[in-house]
Amino acid sequence: MATYRGAPFVREQILSILEQLHDDDELVIVDDASPDDTVQVIEQIDDPRIRLHAEAVNRGYVRTFENAIRRARGSYIFLSDQDDVWTPGRLDLMIRHLGTSLVVAGNYSVLGEHGRMPARRPLRPGYDRQIGWNTLAILVGYRPYFGCAMGFRRELVPDLVPFPEIFIESHDLWLAILGNATRSISHLDEVVVERRLHDYNVTPLKWRPLGTILTARRMLARGMLIARRRVRLRPPRAIASPPVS
Repeated sequence: MATYRGAPFVREQILSILEQLHDDDELVIVDDASPDDTVQVIEQIDDPRIRLHAEAVNRGYVRTFENAIRRARGSYIFLSDQDDVWTPGRLDLMIRHLGTSLVVAGNYSVLGEHGRMPARRPLRPGYDRQIGWNTLAILVGYRPYFGCAMGFRRELVPDLVPFPEIFIESHDLWLAILGNATRSISHLDEVVVERRLHDYNVTPLKWRPLGTILTARRMLARGMLIARRRVRLRPPRAIASPPVS
């Protein structure tokens, strides 16, 4: 989890995660030098599974997520925003799919001032076989890949980090690009997170200027080339589930 100015909602999100974790799991939280009491709110939650690291200098959410991934020690890694709510059963469902795929992506519903609303253009299991279309859809902005609804296996980390320097936003699309480049991504029908929409979301709630959109598309196109190079240079990775304790 990456946090910044998250005091109003972070406790609810953390509790929704902890209730699904096992005793030997961890919740890695990197705070990006929050000027409010986000760190204090987190510290008030007494749970040994929480590993909190507070940065002294703000680096932005993309580098904060990269920092959190580097600190994670588990076989399965899930990205979490600070202001959402995990749906019940999410963790076990996604881990089952990670038994055969490096990346898993689920759907989200919206939690906001108008209540709960279903996702638009949901992901579907059939997309597992549409690697080319997925890649094109990422480029044009039509596949709803959100990091808060995604997870991946530790075997992907050497390709995933460091994030390409060109990614100053959309770390989740970098993960989706890489998952498709490895041809090892599983798409779920199920909603795995309730995204909370409010005035301080990092993800923009309104259409962005054309120039900003074109800059983002160039970033994604370059990211696809980088992903192909990284995957090509790595030896094939067998996917084997860790032993069950």
